[in-house]
Amino acid sequence: MAKTCTLMMIIAMLVSVGCATNQQFLNSNQDKALQTVMTKARFEMNCPEATPTLLSREVVQPALQGPWVGGIQRAEYTVGVAGCGKRMTYVVICPEGGDGCFATGPGRFHDWQQ
Repeated sequence: MAKTCTLMMIIAMLVSVGCATNQQFLNSNQDKALQTVMTKARFEMNCPEATPTLLSREVVQPALQGPWVGGIQRAEYTVGVAGCGKRMTYVVICPEGGDGCFATGPGRFHDWQQ
Protein backbone atom coordinates (compact mmCIF):
# COMPACT_ATOMS: atom_id res chain seq x y z
CA MET A 1 0.00 0.00 0.00
CA ALA A 2 2.82 2.39 0.84
CA LYS A 3 4.49 1.76 -2.53
CA THR A 4 1.23 2.54 -4.35
CA CYS A 5 0.78 5.82 -2.47
CA THR A 6 4.38 6.82 -3.16
CA LEU A 7 4.00 6.00 -6.85
CA MET A 8 0.78 8.01 -7.08
CA MET A 9 2.45 11.01 -5.40
CA ILE A 10 5.36 10.87 -7.83
CA ILE A 11 3.00 10.70 -10.83
CA ALA A 12 0.95 13.64 -9.51
CA MET A 13 4.11 15.66 -8.97
CA LEU A 14 5.35 14.96 -12.52
CA VAL A 15 1.99 15.94 -14.01
CA SER A 16 1.91 19.22 -12.08
CA VAL A 17 5.48 20.05 -13.15
CA GLY A 18 4.50 19.46 -16.80
CA CYS A 19 1.54 21.84 -16.48
CA ALA A 20 3.68 24.55 -14.95
CA THR A 21 6.15 24.20 -17.81
CA ASN A 22 3.36 24.59 -20.39
CA GLN A 23 2.08 27.71 -18.62
CA GLN A 24 5.56 29.20 -18.55
CA PHE A 25 6.00 28.41 -22.25
CA LEU A 26 2.69 30.11 -23.09
CA ASN A 27 3.44 33.11 -20.87
CA SER A 28 6.92 33.58 -22.34
CA ASN A 29 5.59 33.75 -25.93
CA GLN A 30 2.32 35.65 -25.40
CA ASP A 31 3.68 39.19 -25.80
CA LYS A 32 5.61 38.21 -28.93
CA ALA A 33 2.48 36.54 -30.36
CA LEU A 34 0.30 39.60 -29.71
CA GLN A 35 2.89 41.91 -31.28
CA THR A 36 3.10 39.67 -34.36
CA VAL A 37 -0.66 39.57 -34.86
CA MET A 38 -1.04 43.31 -34.30
CA THR A 39 1.55 44.15 -36.94
CA LYS A 40 -0.27 41.94 -39.45
CA ALA A 41 -3.79 43.05 -38.46
CA ARG A 42 -3.07 46.77 -38.48
CA PHE A 43 -1.62 46.47 -41.97
CA GLU A 44 -4.40 44.24 -43.38
CA MET A 45 -7.20 46.23 -41.74
CA ASN A 46 -5.50 49.57 -42.51
CA CYS A 47 -6.32 50.51 -38.93
CA PRO A 48 -3.58 51.77 -36.56
CA GLU A 49 -6.12 51.88 -33.70
CA ALA A 50 -6.90 48.13 -33.84
CA THR A 51 -6.74 46.35 -30.48
CA PRO A 52 -6.25 42.65 -29.68
CA THR A 53 -8.27 40.31 -27.47
CA LEU A 54 -6.72 36.99 -26.54
CA LEU A 55 -9.43 34.37 -27.15
CA SER A 56 -7.51 31.18 -26.37
CA ARG A 57 -4.05 29.74 -25.96
CA GLU A 58 -2.67 26.24 -25.80
CA VAL A 59 0.46 24.18 -26.25
CA VAL A 60 0.24 21.96 -29.33
CA GLN A 61 2.29 18.78 -29.28
CA PRO A 62 4.06 17.56 -32.42
CA ALA A 63 2.07 15.23 -34.65
CA LEU A 64 4.97 12.78 -34.79
CA GLN A 65 6.77 11.67 -31.66
CA GLY A 66 8.88 8.63 -31.09
CA PRO A 67 12.35 7.37 -30.34
CA TRP A 68 13.68 8.26 -33.82
CA VAL A 69 11.38 11.02 -34.92
CA GLY A 70 10.12 14.13 -33.19
CA GLY A 71 8.43 17.35 -34.10
CA ILE A 72 8.47 20.79 -32.56
CA GLN A 73 6.15 21.74 -29.71
CA ARG A 74 4.46 25.09 -30.31
CA ALA A 75 2.37 27.68 -28.54
CA GLU A 76 -0.85 28.50 -30.38
CA TYR A 77 -2.88 31.63 -29.66
CA THR A 78 -6.23 32.65 -31.11
CA VAL A 79 -6.53 36.44 -31.13
CA GLY A 80 -9.48 38.61 -32.06
CA VAL A 81 -8.65 42.07 -33.41
CA ALA A 82 -11.15 44.94 -33.56
CA GLY A 83 -10.88 48.48 -34.86
CA CYS A 84 -12.14 50.92 -37.49
CA GLY A 85 -15.50 49.14 -37.60
CA LYS A 86 -13.89 45.78 -38.47
CA ARG A 87 -13.30 42.52 -36.57
CA MET A 88 -10.99 39.68 -37.56
CA THR A 89 -9.66 36.53 -35.93
CA TYR A 90 -6.08 35.29 -36.28
CA VAL A 91 -4.18 32.21 -35.16
CA VAL A 92 -0.60 32.82 -34.04
CA ILE A 93 1.93 29.99 -33.78
CA CYS A 94 5.21 30.28 -31.88
CA PRO A 95 7.52 27.24 -32.19
CA GLU A 96 9.56 26.17 -29.19
CA GLY A 97 13.14 27.31 -29.58
CA GLY A 98 12.26 29.73 -32.37
CA ASP A 99 12.99 33.44 -32.56
CA GLY A 100 9.56 34.55 -33.75
CA CYS A 101 5.92 33.76 -34.33
CA PHE A 102 3.75 33.30 -37.40
CA ALA A 103 0.27 34.85 -37.68
CA THR A 104 -2.26 33.18 -39.96
CA GLY A 105 -5.71 34.24 -41.04
CA PRO A 106 -8.19 35.55 -41.44
CA GLY A 107 -9.95 32.98 -43.52
CA ARG A 108 -9.75 29.26 -44.04
CA PHE A 109 -6.50 27.38 -44.42
CA HIS A 110 -7.97 25.16 -47.13
CA ASP A 111 -11.18 24.93 -49.14
CA TRP A 112 -12.24 21.45 -48.09
CA GLN A 113 -15.26 21.49 -50.41
CA GLN A 114 -13.21 21.06 -53.60
